[in-house]
Amino acid sequence: MFCVGEKICYPMHGIGEIEGIEERTVLGITAQYYLLRFTKGRMSAMVPVESAGRIGLRRLISREECDKVIAYMRTEPEAEAENWNRRYRENCEKLRRGDIYAVADVVKCLSRRDEKRGLSAGERKMLVTARRLLSEELSEVSGIDAGELMLSL
Repeated sequence: MFCVGEKICYPMHGIGEIEGIEERTVLGITAQYYLLRFTKGRMSAMVPVESAGRIGLRRLISREECDKVIAYMRTEPEAEAENWNRRYRENCEKLRRGDIYAVADVVKCLSRRDEKRGLSAGERKMLVTARRLLSEELSEVSGIDAGELMLSL
């Protein structure tokens, strides 16, 4: 369970902070909800406490893990599907999982593909999203500016 004031990572949305934990009735069902406020933009969300883990809500990585992710970014990307639709679905699933290494892999694979062949509009948008998610968390944990961090990767 997360605590009020704790920073978390929510897949596809980025870093947020637990502003409260309240009991709410939504669609006739009463449950405990995390009230989240995201650091980028003016977005907020309510996430049921009981399904937070299933949807991928997690604590930010540690500083040590941050260093490992940065090192991982400097390795060769994994092989990816040649079929555009399959590759797109696989990358979407990686982003939805919210695992930092899966997000890093999407950035590595799409960056390499962009350098070699270029990207479709859909994959370019996905790369922008993945870079934002990755740089936001690494920057938060390391204290290094997100733009500067992405240039070093």
